[in-house]
Amino acid sequence: MVLLAACVAPQSNVRLGSDGMPLPQVYQIKPGTENEISYRLLDSVNSLRRAHAAQPLAFNAALNAAAATHSRDMSVQNRPWHFGSDGSSPLVRIQRAGYTGTLQGELISETFETELVTLAAWMKQPDTRAILLDPSSRDLGFAWYQEPNGKIWWTLLTGN
Repeated sequence: MVLLAACVAPQSNVRLGSDGMPLPQVYQIKPGTENEISYRLLDSVNSLRRAHAAQPLAFNAALNAAAATHSRDMSVQNRPWHFGSDGSSPLVRIQRAGYTGTLQGELISETFETELVTLAAWMKQPDTRAILLDPSSRDLGFAWYQEPNGKIWWTLLTGN
């Protein structure tokens, strides 16, 4: 009987699509995991940069604040784009947040997926990959806003 029980596949809550692949699941960010998510993203970006001979990035509080403001604002507007509801550009937003360096780039995303899946999607596109790997960047700002339905608005800023 024990041998037969070992042959039974374990029950799984993973739903499969018509292609046999697992269907995407909503990534629910739990309170208290903010630092874990932020540093997992930073470590991953810096690993990618190291592989391309670029110096590591460090979090910048002003860029983080500008990213957080824009993530929430994109949710209010219900669209992923680089302009604030007041018409502000990324440059204006980082200046308002007190960043005195030079803006190198802004990456945004509207998704139900993790920060690492989002990073992988950014790395697949030449223009967004160039922002992540820009050797002149030194600072990173990263934040998100998750709606009650699970949709996440990610914003990443780089500067020097």
